[in-house]
Amino acid sequence: METKLKLSLNAADLPRLLTHPLLAKGTGTQRLLNTYFDTPELALQQRRMAVRERLAGDLWLLTVKTAGPSQNGLSRRQEWEAPTTPGTLDFDSLVDDAALAADLMALRPALRALSCTDFERQSWVIEHAGAQIEVALDQGRIHVPDTDLSEPLLELELELLSGPESALMALADVLRQTPQGLVVLTPSDASKAQRGMALWQRSH
Repeated sequence: METKLKLSLNAADLPRLLTHPLLAKGTGTQRLLNTYFDTPELALQQRRMAVRERLAGDLWLLTVKTAGPSQNGLSRRQEWEAPTTPGTLDFDSLVDDAALAADLMALRPALRALSCTDFERQSWVIEHAGAQIEVALDQGRIHVPDTDLSEPLLELELELLSGPESALMALADVLRQTPQGLVVLTPSDASKAQRGMALWQRSH
């Protein structure tokens, strides 16, 4: 189970955010290339699910995320992720829910690569309000393969690793207050997969 708070921000506020004392050290940076799959009829999106292949360094990962409530940027979703060979979409070995794995395997012949993201992720692990939270700053682009359609990606994700869920909102409030002034961090319920599929729909 993944519990995450997603926040959008303006590019003009980014330098100010990075002056925050909590983000002053301990950062790691990684480029992530992601491809999101669905059928041309968006069968997965209709079920509020996402299937993603990710290249992180030299490692390919296959991820399945299921439907979950998302309100004021806070989402709770089931997630399966494991190393993969690109293009195999081997849901049988990934998903331990037999019915869900069977549904995905039935859909597999119709799945197509409909959208991609390419971004740099800076990440920090922060202890706050009795919780351990991974803070990820993603900067890059969302695009539709083989088209000119793209849009910028700039968001902050706070993922709960352990501790109370309330700590996510508490940390977001703290991160808004920087030595250089207030940063506008706006809760967002739109996942990268949803944004990519919306962009794909514009091309069809």
